[in-house]
This record gives sequence, structure tokens and C-alpha cells, in this order.
Amino acid sequence: PIVKRHMAAEFATRATSAKCTDDELVVVLIDGRTLSVPLAWFPRLLRATSAERADCRLIGSGEGIRWEALDEDIAVEALLAPHLQSPSEPRQAA
Repeated sequence: PIVKRHMAAEFATRATSAKCTDDELVVVLIDGRTLSVPLAWFPRLLRATSAERADCRLIGSGEGIRWEALDEDIAVEALLAPHLQSPSEPRQAA
């Protein structure tokens, strides 16, 4: 049972699509959830042009997102990690 739960959780952290708006990275997970995180968490994406941000692809069967021109890779699992934050703007505790 433990192995099955771990595999299910790992599977759920895979993306089916990813895109950037002017201020957010929006990722749709295979289980239907949509994650939106601020581009401020990712300085390279924040400084990139709209065209550079739009030029991304899923890697590792949806386990990550790659922006080749920006040399930026983001693990989908990291978007769910509560400790992920911008060094310059720590998130406030709820």
C-alpha cells in the first residue's frame, strides 16, 4: 500500500501543459489540478520576453518544464514544495 500511494503521488505531480502569463507560471497536472505560481519565484522567467517564456516544453514525461533559450528547467514537484520561495521576497506564513 505504501508503494502504491507513493507511485500515485509521483504520477500526480506530472504536468500535461505549462504556460506563462505576464506574471504567473500556470501548470496543469495530470490529475486535473491547475497550479499558478508567481514568475517572481523564477528570475530568469521574470526577466524573459513573452516570446521566450512561451517557448517551453515538458520534459521527463511531464516531470519538468524546459525553456531551452533561457537554460531554465523547473521540476513540477518543486512547484508543490511549501519551502519554495524567492530569495528576495520570502513568502509570508499563513
